[in-house]
Amino acid sequence: MERGTILAELIEIGIVPVIRAHTAEAAIRSVDAIWRGGIRAAEITMTVPRAISVLERAADEFGDRMVVGAGTVLDPETAHGCVLAGAAFFVTPSLDVRTIEVAKRYSKVIMPGALTPTEVLTAWEGGGDAVRIVPCDALGGAKYIRALRGPFPHIQMVATGGVRLETIGDFLYAGACAVGVSGALVDIQNLRAGHYEVFTERARRFRDAIQQARESMPLSL
Repeated sequence: MERGTILAELIEIGIVPVIRAHTAEAAIRSVDAIWRGGIRAAEITMTVPRAISVLERAADEFGDRMVVGAGTVLDPETAHGCVLAGAAFFVTPSLDVRTIEVAKRYSKVIMPGALTPTEVLTAWEGGGDAVRIVPCDALGGAKYIRALRGPFPHIQMVATGGVRLETIGDFLYAGACAVGVSGALVDIQNLRAGHYEVFTERARRFRDAIQQARESMPLSL
């Protein structure tokens, strides 16, 4: 799948679940649970034990029906390993231009993390396909996204931090093209208890909330 197609797919899906699991098997089962709930994207963070191997397995098992990517990518060496493992996209928690360069070299989508206006612009001009605003709840959540969209209407922004079922519409209305969601969808308590069906039900609710928000959105947004 070409880079532009992958980005368009992620924006259409509207949500990138962040998988931070305590074991490799828990991560894989979480991806499966999310897919069963109707969300066709998943971000395997590099904090998962044996993360590269987990990413490779997830790409093999779900790559034909989901967009599987790598999260918490901190450096170009890790990015290169994720390319080899089959990641379709990359997400970074901070801005590292060298990591962006690796993603572009291999024609992969990258959403570098940024927070301040200077970081956001640098990430975009450095080659980010979209900029992940993280943690945007620290600076006002959806209101901060709206404030950033004022001077940067041309920059695609993925809101992460403070996104919950009851606030997801606010972020989309504010101008985020998509959102990243971690604990509000896949939380450690249910992970450790093996309650994966909870994630499936939450995925359905998030998917429905995105659809409802977009259907009620003014045409000018």
